[in-house]
Amino acid sequence: MSSKTAQSRHAVTLRLALCALLLATGTLPGFAQGAEKIVPIALDPTNPHYFLYRGKTIALISSGEHYGSVLNPDFDFHPYLAALGADHLNYTRLFGGSYVEVPGKSFTIQRNTLAPARGRLLTPWARSATPGYAGGGNKFDLDHWNHAYFDRLQAFLSAAESRGVIVEISLFSSQYGDLQWSVSPFNPANNVNDTPLSDWKMLETLENGRILAYQEQYTRKLVREASGFSNVIFEIQNEPWSDRPKLVDVINPYLFQGRDQYPNSVELPDDLSIAWQTKVAEWIADEEKSLPRKHLIAQNYTNFRFPVSELIPGVSIVNFHYAYPEAVTENYGLGKAIAYDETGFLTMGDAGYLRQAWNFMLSGGSTFDGLDYSFTPGHELGDDTAPNGPGGGSPTLRKQMGYLANLLQLFPLESMHPDMTTVIHAQGAVAHSLSDSKSTWAIYLDGRGSSDAEITLTLPIGNYAAEWIDVHTGKAIGRQSLKQEGTNTTVKVPTYTDGIALLLFRDPKSK
Repeated sequence: MSSKTAQSRHAVTLRLALCALLLATGTLPGFAQGAEKIVPIALDPTNPHYFLYRGKTIALISSGEHYGSVLNPDFDFHPYLAALGADHLNYTRLFGGSYVEVPGKSFTIQRNTLAPARGRLLTPWARSATPGYAGGGNKFDLDHWNHAYFDRLQAFLSAAESRGVIVEISLFSSQYGDLQWSVSPFNPANNVNDTPLSDWKMLETLENGRILAYQEQYTRKLVREASGFSNVIFEIQNEPWSDRPKLVDVINPYLFQGRDQYPNSVELPDDLSIAWQTKVAEWIADEEKSLPRKHLIAQNYTNFRFPVSELIPGVSIVNFHYAYPEAVTENYGLGKAIAYDETGFLTMGDAGYLRQAWNFMLSGGSTFDGLDYSFTPGHELGDDTAPNGPGGGSPTLRKQMGYLANLLQLFPLESMHPDMTTVIHAQGAVAHSLSDSKSTWAIYLDGRGSSDAEITLTLPIGNYAAEWIDVHTGKAIGRQSLKQEGTNTTVKVPTYTDGIALLLFRDPKSK
């Protein structure tokens, strides 16, 4: 067979595989039910920057609801999970019930799944006979469990597992201010258990009085309740630096005002917070000693980007919020999964979030998760597109995220890594790329390409099938054959707006 014929067949094979995935006609690869269902998601032993689940190396991509699927009984999670599955999204975050928000007030979100209507909050703790909870209804009794909550939790985890959706259970969260603290079950005004605390900023420290014992009971209970599920990750605490910040860097040092303030500040949690988080991780590990399955633990490290100096023992996933690709490149050597675990305060439009996802994932990230404000009670299919808070989310964005998810599953992720050398120059664009350095390359160009833009590549000698992909439609908009003969190769880039992807597959018969 001639080299030209082999190359042609390889290009056809690529196009068929790509179309089969991007047309969104089935479920994501690796999510068939079977005996592997009981094996929890883990870091892939071959490439621990990704996950191993049901025998497949996977990345996690989502645009999901605001973490209230279980604690908000007015939110029907079955169509929500179906909506994620329909777009091939395989991840969702879930707050465990120790933190709740105020309807219409917290973070300007008007229809907030994490802020149930008055009197409707469902938590792990039973209600007492004493009226007076600030969010409506009776106060909580932290000495007794609420069986209705745990029935709903297990139903949610089971429904997600059946669809191959990974659930990160965030056990705790910072309070951010008096507003959220006013409705916290740990606030002594909201329970009958005498949990005095003079400063809510001490809530997630070892110096929180009687609350610590209740936090331990809660952690161990949720670990036991989730023990039978393969699709669970435990996150210690959401945004721990928010209540106990320690300034370590700024994004733009040239600002004249607000230089050391959010959203320009990079903050880590202080030592009191780290000591408490370490204790929570110990509770998780200790409780799982007597359980048949062990689950991954995630540590929410900081916003934006920062080189990790030390992780809490037992942590396998490093979560960043509102992240830059540098969060991956600065920490890739940890040999852990680096996750973009929350975005959603950028704009109410969708384009910026898609760009964030492509830039981060093609830098070597394991996870991308956006807050999708179109999921609200009564709109569980994600079709509430009226303004609803500081971010976006829509059926269109989820389909576009699904194209990225499907593309990643096309590649041999177990051997893919960030590639800093293939792109010599991308005219008018920022390039991020993944490759296995021998057969497969994926390159994302972030920018607005002019009609005469070019990209210069250096590749191993051989013949290549190239596909230009419109990231907004998932469709190939240009195909060509390339030949690398020992010098750099210059390729004309199709005109594009807000990003374009280039896929390269080397003919295996190339010498």
